[in-house]
Amino acid sequence: MTSISRKPRPAKAVRVLRLRVKDRHAAWLCRAAREVNLVWNYCNELQQRVWARERKFLSGFDFWPYLKGCTRGEAALGLPVQAVQETAEQYARSRAQHRKVRLAWRKSAGARRSLGWVPFKVRTLRYQGGKVYFAGQWLSLWDSFGLANYELRAGSFSEDARGRWYLNVCVEVPQMVGPTLPVALPALEVGIDLGLKALAALSDGSAIEAPRFYRDLEPALAVAQRAHKSQRARALHAKISNRRKDFLHKFSCALARKSAAIFVGNVSATQLATGRHAKSVLDAGWSALRTMLRYKCDRAGVWFEEVDEAYSTQTCSACKSRTGPTGRQGLGIREWSCTHCGATHDRDVNAARNILAVGHDRLVAGIPVL
Repeated sequence: MTSISRKPRPAKAVRVLRLRVKDRHAAWLCRAAREVNLVWNYCNELQQRVWARERKFLSGFDFWPYLKGCTRGEAALGLPVQAVQETAEQYARSRAQHRKVRLAWRKSAGARRSLGWVPFKVRTLRYQGGKVYFAGQWLSLWDSFGLANYELRAGSFSEDARGRWYLNVCVEVPQMVGPTLPVALPALEVGIDLGLKALAALSDGSAIEAPRFYRDLEPALAVAQRAHKSQRARALHAKISNRRKDFLHKFSCALARKSAAIFVGNVSATQLATGRHAKSVLDAGWSALRTMLRYKCDRAGVWFEEVDEAYSTQTCSACKSRTGPTGRQGLGIREWSCTHCGATHDRDVNAARNILAVGHDRLVAGIPVL
């Protein structure tokens, strides 16, 4: 029997731990976030002026001379100098990523204000007794991870839509290193076709029904919005998001633990979200599921690849003839029989098996380990 081995895992991996900051520190963090917005907007304006004068893009290091002294004097910011530098560096990275001369201004007030964000670098955060020390303040946490057991690295404080603050900090976690685990291909290789009726159809013939988190709470959300109860609407949106993330985390963990290789179709949620099925597409969380599978497979030593799913629903997985339903009129056909070999297929399971076949070809050719 043909077999593959799990990828060797590194001795250490970097994880991001997210911990809730107690609400009594929200006012101080909001003040710090306003100062971060001030630095961000200053960098934004400076970049526009330099571009207009010299046609030059500034790097994070180029901003440092212009920010000297902003943490000293009577009108000094209350942020550590490392937080100011990290804000400028993050602005430079975001500008380069989006390929724009000017990014959106960060607003500290108004109906469309930006959610709070306070970055920090390595060695600017200290943990002791359920609290972290940052910028002269002790901030209490609900420590569910036991931060005393980790060496804290860079990260940020972030605010959600309900005004709750969280600490997002990078830590190094050890991983088991040893001989690779040989596993049989037929049992543990999985092809996944993402959809709306079934969130994920697997190549082994099983399917995961799509939970309708938004649709279930949509009537209650409509009542809250018509009554202009903004806090209730935000709470319902948070509940929808939390339920979706909980389900996707459990599903992706179970799949990564039992698989040796996972191949997923590259269906674009962004393009499909512009049609009449936009709510259902966004409610499914395809992009979030692929992201979870990617980093969990990397941590578990499982092959993961997004493959081209073109014609996967039209091609017979038994004889590779393109005899399946085509066009918009064929979208409602969920089962079909191949006119060439006579095999009967479930539309989604057949697509998952074709996705697995494409992944086999890539596996034979070699998947690069990043």
